[in-house]
Amino acid sequence: MARAAVLGRLTWQLGNVRDTVAETPRVRSLIVDIAGWRGHRPGQHVDIRLTAEDGYQAVRSYSIASPPEEPLITVTVEQLDDGEVSPYLVEEVRPGDRLEFRGPIGGYFVWETTQGGPLFLVAGGSGVVPLRAMIRHRIAAGSDVPVRLLYSSRSPEDVIYRDELDRLPTEQHGIEIVYTYTRSQPSGWTGYGRRVDRAMLQEVAWPSGQRPLAFVCGPTPFVEAVAADLVALGNEPARVRTERFGPTGG
Repeated sequence: MARAAVLGRLTWQLGNVRDTVAETPRVRSLIVDIAGWRGHRPGQHVDIRLTAEDGYQAVRSYSIASPPEEPLITVTVEQLDDGEVSPYLVEEVRPGDRLEFRGPIGGYFVWETTQGGPLFLVAGGSGVVPLRAMIRHRIAAGSDVPVRLLYSSRSPEDVIYRDELDRLPTEQHGIEIVYTYTRSQPSGWTGYGRRVDRAMLQEVAWPSGQRPLAFVCGPTPFVEAVAADLVALGNEPARVRTERFGPTGG
């Protein structure tokens, strides 16, 4: 009910696509200028509405990948094979196109520097998108909150924002990135090569005694398992925030 009330106060706005970036063969970022955009909080999302020539409409939600400090918003979309919206956004949209947006939406899965840390981020696949907004907000705000990202991906080629994430530990003090590849690992890889489990979290997560803030995003089974393991390891349930996604038609 609360969510419906908030959505009722939001209006659809036209956004101009300024640029697109191929993140992986199946993932694309859209950089959009929305006139009158009032800003957002790191972790929020927007709805995108497509309207066909016969009037049929499809609406899907996508996390905002950019921090509030940037003038344009970035929405990163993963293409689903049977999707109605994602194939068009990934394959067809070009700079200069206009899309309908509604948002920002969400107030639970957000992190701002005033909330402190240390910050433990856990991503499964495209679940890294809102977590990237949090990391970039931390950098743009000049914060020194310690951040550790555990990113589970099928292979190195499936890592979204790979170049950016690889640079962070050397360019930004206090940010650590840990990968685990569940299907294929590069030659000579000495890191994790399995799904995130309790043993891995015990090794990578901040000790529960430091009262970290944890944000977990990814497919529903992944999120539920990681959140349960973090609580079992002594983390306070109220300090473990989750955002999940599943098959919605894309």
